[in-house]
Amino acid sequence: MLRPLRVPVCLCFVLCLPAPLHAQTQPNVAETALAQVIADHERLDRIRDPLTAGQEGDIEALARLPDVRPESERKLREAFTTLGKRIAAIDARQLSAESRLNHALLQRSVDILIEQYGYDLSRIAFENDSGFHTLGDYIGRTTVIASRADADAWMSRLQAMPDYYRQNIANLRRGIGTKLTQPRIVVDRVLDVARQQAAANPEDHVLLTPFAKMPSSIPQATQADYRDRALQIVRDQVVPQQKAFVDFLAREYLPAARKQIGWRSTPNGETTYRFLVRRETTTTMTPDEIHKLGQSEVARIRELMEKTIASTGFKGTFAEFLHMLRTDPRFYPKTPQELLEKASGVAKRAVGGVPPLFGRLPQLTYDVRPVPAEMAEGYTTGRYWGGSMKLGQPGGYIVNTSKLDQRPLYELPALTVHEAVPGHHLQIALAQELDGLPYFRRNLGPTAFVEGWGLYSEFLGEEMGIYRDAYEMFGRYSYEMWRACRLVADTGIHWLGWDIEKARRCFIDNSALSPHNIQTELERYISWPGQALGYKIGELKFRALRKEAESALGEKFNVRQFHDRLLLGGPLPMDVLEVQVREWIKAQQRS
Repeated sequence: MLRPLRVPVCLCFVLCLPAPLHAQTQPNVAETALAQVIADHERLDRIRDPLTAGQEGDIEALARLPDVRPESERKLREAFTTLGKRIAAIDARQLSAESRLNHALLQRSVDILIEQYGYDLSRIAFENDSGFHTLGDYIGRTTVIASRADADAWMSRLQAMPDYYRQNIANLRRGIGTKLTQPRIVVDRVLDVARQQAAANPEDHVLLTPFAKMPSSIPQATQADYRDRALQIVRDQVVPQQKAFVDFLAREYLPAARKQIGWRSTPNGETTYRFLVRRETTTTMTPDEIHKLGQSEVARIRELMEKTIASTGFKGTFAEFLHMLRTDPRFYPKTPQELLEKASGVAKRAVGGVPPLFGRLPQLTYDVRPVPAEMAEGYTTGRYWGGSMKLGQPGGYIVNTSKLDQRPLYELPALTVHEAVPGHHLQIALAQELDGLPYFRRNLGPTAFVEGWGLYSEFLGEEMGIYRDAYEMFGRYSYEMWRACRLVADTGIHWLGWDIEKARRCFIDNSALSPHNIQTELERYISWPGQALGYKIGELKFRALRKEAESALGEKFNVRQFHDRLLLGGPLPMDVLEVQVREWIKAQQRS
């Protein structure tokens, strides 16, 4: 899973229009209009999302946090609606092939953002393991102070933090009033984290981390002044607001938490869930179709797992093999350091296996870090935190070192190639470096593409020799089964009205995931409907496109060129990617 920076704008249904033969011979008003609208969109999007803009080195954006007040979002929706009309007025037939793609993607991006605003999703301001309350901790741990301008920008963000809390609490309160809240199982988890945050010693607060290391170009007296002012803001403004959030959760939100866990039970829930499914998968698949796909994938992967068990010589049943994996101490690290070192070892081997599969690699490096202690209880097994070459921030492969008896080592290779390379780090860092693409293209985040690529990377681990024995291969299949069960569980909970125990069965019966990980994952699906669907749907499309290319090209197929074709256009909706790959196949056939 990737960086917790922004709600992705995922896109569906592109229309590829042929350009008339005379288009390039006339003064091209359409190209000029498109260039202007792309520039205007970038200005708007940098206002809307200062987090992503800041990652691109925008110093003004680095001084801001998102403005999530209803009146601000209303103004943004109006501005994007006006922009959308300007995009629609451009005659795409007068554009070059690349400009037609930019035009279509921009139209989709704006359309889906406008639709998203209509559902007022800001009323849900947190998931089980992340949200507005953890955003400050995240950016505090990743912010680098390289100049006085950076220091001033971080100070501005600190000053904005208390109001950011107030805005989100007001949105949550609006959710109570409109009966759109998270279920109690999610609120309990968030309340635990919020209490730990509020109880922290201000002098040790994570928000002070960026000022712990400053360049020598900033005089020592000035550095001390920054630290003193930051501590005062944290102690007198941020921590009181964190305590107010705890009080709000306990006194107001928890009693109002909804009883049913499924999104379909919320006001306008059926329509909203259909939108979320479409946004996350970039397909026209219905929840029922996705549920059936999940069931068929469970059956297919189960056969692979059975064959792998047989190769170990194990004589018991499938359930007995799972019990052995979940309880045998040889499969579990004894210390957090051992887990981190083994994750680093797999990551190093993966780096060595990447060059034969890719023509272009990112410049940005990454490191292996533990999940922060106060977040670890309800956090996923691992995650990727995006970095920035422009800001001097490495990417981060984040490994959960809590509950070591729930972190099996046979799953570590699949986790590593998903989160690091050739998975999220390679794809996301490479997209950031595609300076020839417009800003919005570099920062598109279709879940089906981004997370589908992560899961496809687990498949690539086989070619890279990452899985060294049958147990690690079983861990790889168990991870794929996990994503197949997501299709079943997410639609089961949010569309079919399942309770958590019915959703749990798929994971318990078919995967080697530990009980704690299963519980954490289920809470995540409950709190973040639809997002879990993108992984398997995207991965299946990547694998289908590769199979199609291999079949069509035969000896002409070059896996490095194929992967570059997938990644060097930036993250794309899966139907658009399909068109791009088929055009590439035709070009290769002609060469």
